[in-house]
Amino acid sequence: MKHILLIDGMALLFRSFFATAITNQFMRNDNGTPTNGVQGFLRHSLTAIDLIKPTHVAVCWDMGKETFRNETFADYKANRNAPPEELIPQFDLVKEVAEKFSFHNIGVHGYEADDCIGTIAKKEAKHARISVVSGDKDLLQLLEPNIEIWLVQKGYGNYNRYTLGRFIEEYEITPEQFIDVKGLMGDPSDGYPGVKGIGEKTAYKLIKEFGSIDNLLQNKEKLTPGQKKKISEDEKMLHLSRQLAEIHCEVPLEKPFAKDWNGVSDRAIQVSDEYGLKTVKRFLENAGL
Repeated sequence: MKHILLIDGMALLFRSFFATAITNQFMRNDNGTPTNGVQGFLRHSLTAIDLIKPTHVAVCWDMGKETFRNETFADYKANRNAPPEELIPQFDLVKEVAEKFSFHNIGVHGYEADDCIGTIAKKEAKHARISVVSGDKDLLQLLEPNIEIWLVQKGYGNYNRYTLGRFIEEYEITPEQFIDVKGLMGDPSDGYPGVKGIGEKTAYKLIKEFGSIDNLLQNKEKLTPGQKKKISEDEKMLHLSRQLAEIHCEVPLEKPFAKDWNGVSDRAIQVSDEYGLKTVKRFLENAGL
């Protein structure tokens, strides 16, 4: 059976950058360009491929800060700091190197990598297995019988692997209900507030009890006076937050969504030398890739 691996490129790039930037290990090449994020991304991706053994691979990228969500809510992700100057040149560099390593890059202006991942996963899951590698828990809303989410943990090769069954057992809700939970509690990192005064614990409790935001709103008389007041005052923001939390699975993508994976390019060692990726070169040599 076809097995597609979808890699959240920006999530792995950021994770790799900040893991080494904290000790100022920017791994500059001969041109003085930092490469720590790029090298970490490649090591994470190649390690995941070795474990998952997919038949097809695609790497999805954010294509700039502005997306359709900013048109819906101007403050979406507005609270995030500007990227460090050492990371900025790595945004283009990582895609360039990834292509030379035989990765299939995907990104559409106006959409996030999550939306591209969601679009491919939902369309391909009818006739393929899908594994998604990321550090973003928001992707858990995509879980289906044929879709797994592998959340990156500390170090290389350590993943928190979620199947649909494990998610339902652990969270006691469905992946679709997870979107409603996010709508209620909001997400400070993405800058949408949800309902003011409704935290994570209460959001899970309410969705477990009522099943959905729509059913909750139809049964407000069953809420405590405090909950009823908070939700009534913030109902408009509740709907907006749920809309922002949901991954858009209809991105206009060109086929192929993913390309056959036949291993890294024969030129991978040469490319590593060309870009001064010493850590990656050692990794390739040690792994026999």
